[in-house]
Amino acid sequence: MKISIVLAAGEGTRMKSKLPKVLHPVAGKPMLGYIVDSCKDCGIDKTIVIVGYGSEKVKKVFADSEVIFRDQPVGEGIPYGTGFAVKQAINDFEDEDTVIILTGDTPLIQSETLDSLIKERESGNYAALVLTAIQENPFGYGRIIRGENSNIVKIVEEKDANDKEKAVNEVNSGIFAFRGEDLKNALGKLSTDNSQGELYLTDVIKILVEERKKVGAHILRNAQEMLGVNSKVQLAICEGEIRQNINNHHMLNGVTILDPRTTIIESEVEIGSDTVIYPGAILQGRTVIGKDCTIYGTTRVVDSTIGDHVILDNVLVEESSVGDGSKLGPYAHLRPKSQIGKNTKIGNFVEVKNSVFGDGSKAGHLAYIGDADIGKDVNIGCGTIFVNYNGAEKFRTSVGDRAFIGSNSNLVAPLVVEEDGYIAAGSTITRKVEKGQLSIERSRQKNLNGWVEKKGLKKK
Repeated sequence: MKISIVLAAGEGTRMKSKLPKVLHPVAGKPMLGYIVDSCKDCGIDKTIVIVGYGSEKVKKVFADSEVIFRDQPVGEGIPYGTGFAVKQAINDFEDEDTVIILTGDTPLIQSETLDSLIKERESGNYAALVLTAIQENPFGYGRIIRGENSNIVKIVEEKDANDKEKAVNEVNSGIFAFRGEDLKNALGKLSTDNSQGELYLTDVIKILVEERKKVGAHILRNAQEMLGVNSKVQLAICEGEIRQNINNHHMLNGVTILDPRTTIIESEVEIGSDTVIYPGAILQGRTVIGKDCTIYGTTRVVDSTIGDHVILDNVLVEESSVGDGSKLGPYAHLRPKSQIGKNTKIGNFVEVKNSVFGDGSKAGHLAYIGDADIGKDVNIGCGTIFVNYNGAEKFRTSVGDRAFIGSNSNLVAPLVVEEDGYIAAGSTITRKVEKGQLSIERSRQKNLNGWVEKKGLKKK
């Protein structure tokens, strides 16, 4: 079997955050999620995640995944270190298994890289294979020390390296592939004889070399993949890399992104071909955008489904759906559970919440549509309010096909306006309007002659 062990127990003090480091989002997904997905994509049979700080939060976020969690003990006399963390999973793999060890803060690692590492370990019958990279500035990384025959002799951590070793620019990525039996044996021989008093996983390599086991290196083609996140600065660097990869993916699939630098598209978003995205757009969560759409300006779409040929002009869409050929905005807001039909118009400063808005219907501007079922080809006039809340409960309003709601109307729920019903402008409607009726609810107009002059208000 192929087993992965992901080290995710660190507090991440340099992040200056109460959130466990591996849960910090990158392009809308926790860092740890990228590692778990890469393991799954390259065919690993079982993934074990070692947790410590904030373990309950980590387990909650990944409760629906297939990973297995192992808790790292804390307290006085605990040696800690990467070797100690791996030992928590020692009963989760067998002697003949290939065991991949990764860290939970390297979200750029690709499944293809892990697959190549596994295949080389197995085809070359290595006891251990280290994933390494050449870094122009190797500061902070463990150095790969090779012998006269270029074989790996040991890995030296930055804090334990001498000046000669610090000059080496081949570094340890923190990712390894082991034969299960050799890993188990070497873990039992680890010592805390180092500057940190910890059990280093890198010392496993030294032990295997001393035992004349076959140890090799697999050099990364793209050293950026091993970039770890230990601060908000490095988090932003990873965010930029992944965002660029996401945008490139969509552009290669026929999406026009006018300025990728100012366009934010999260990892699970889907977009159809020939859609054009203008600078400033933010597409988040499990959003699906159809074909031939146009997305302008500061539009933000969250966990929503947008049909084909839709225009979104500086709008906010949350957990809703929009049918083909509709136009929203500018400055419209769809709150959760809104279902907008085909060829509709939701215009300036219109807010829709928990409502069904039928095909061909229009709300041009300045309206609130809450808890309503709107039929087809309905006109909602400017200033219309669906009065849905009495302070304790919310009620629904039903408006039939082809109804006309005049400007500045209040529809007080629960209410039914049947098809072809007509509401006169300025009315507050509290009773059912039947098919084809005109409903007017407003005071009779009075015009008082000479009133301005009597009050002395006439302009000179």
